[in-house]
Amino acid sequence: MYIFEFSQTHFMFIVVFCIRIEYSCRCSKSVRFQEELPAAISARSKCSLTHAELVKIMEWKLTKGKFRPRLQQLIGSNSEEAVQSSTSKAFGLLPDVQAAITELCKLKGVGPATASAVLAAGAPGEVAFMADEAVESIAELRPVQYTAKHYALFLQKILNKTSQLNKADGQRDWTPHRVEQCLWAWAVANQIQPSLFQEFRLMDATHTSLANQKPEKRKTADEEPSKRQKTERS
Repeated sequence: MYIFEFSQTHFMFIVVFCIRIEYSCRCSKSVRFQEELPAAISARSKCSLTHAELVKIMEWKLTKGKFRPRLQQLIGSNSEEAVQSSTSKAFGLLPDVQAAITELCKLKGVGPATASAVLAAGAPGEVAFMADEAVESIAELRPVQYTAKHYALFLQKILNKTSQLNKADGQRDWTPHRVEQCLWAWAVANQIQPSLFQEFRLMDATHTSLANQKPEKRKTADEEPSKRQKTERS
């Protein structure tokens, strides 16, 4: 069973658990980067990235999913001016995520997945990072395709789930990026220790089975005398 198939109650419980795993699975240096970069971007008068920050994003991205060292060289070959100009334009195009992705893909070494990482760092409330593990956790999106079209399908799924969670959670603090982090943590945890979430699967299967059961129709007080009268006549 895929995590997207769990009931809302259990999904939310798993999300909280997975977020803790997500932070414990990564080195503290990586966690600090994920916290410091969004803060640095939001502190600027106009959202953008420096060349060094884009290189750091690629280093971070290559620690997740498939390792593609050639991308690191391509990213490094971009000029400081090109990086700042393209990232500034991309953030300015939001909430049109596809247009922002297209703009960022003009940079060497940047595809839809890397572009989504850039946008998620500066706009976590609108964009989710296209991590391999997160995409593969959604059954109908397997296998992963590194295209803008596939990312659009992934983002729509994430946005739908984010909306569902915010309706069910009184705090309403779910973002696409946070949901994506949960999916990543779920996938990694299942790789490391598949039995870890077996209890959740059984709980959700039981919950779904009970929810689908039709309640037994109870006879009304008016029907009971009729039955007794019929018995007496026979």
